[in-house]
Amino acid sequence: MDVPYPRLLVTRFADCFRFYAEVLPPLTGAVLDKGGPDGPYANWEAEGRAVLVLFDRAAMASVLGTEELPARPGPAQDAAMLVLRVADVDKALARCLEAGGPPCSARPTARSGGPACGPPISGTPRVPDRAPVLQLIRVEQPRTWAR
Repeated sequence: MDVPYPRLLVTRFADCFRFYAEVLPPLTGAVLDKGGPDGPYANWEAEGRAVLVLFDRAAMASVLGTEELPARPGPAQDAAMLVLRVADVDKALARCLEAGGPPCSARPTARSGGPACGPPISGTPRVPDRAPVLQLIRVEQPRTWAR
């Protein structure tokens, strides 16, 4: 089975492109395969597998015939989250912040209870962060499963 990969529909394509172009290579080893800051599409891959695709929301709306609908509702809870597994959560968060990602209110935790931005995974440090235009990202160390 080929597992799907994340495709983000974004309203500020150039800003989002610059953010992911800065954070994906050092955090995941992904390299830009297709596209650029002018959009409407960009694809990063690592080891021959897609890691992330950005697609301009207006371009997709044009294809689907939904241009008259609002691009984003008013303030609401997050609908999705991109999770990146990294070796060092603190360095990954610093990289996201340097690239312009505003921090979430939740801070790094290593606890057995459920964190604010993800399912409970005992002893797995994690940090939620937001990419430009409020796309929630969580960076975490590789999981160690307790039995």
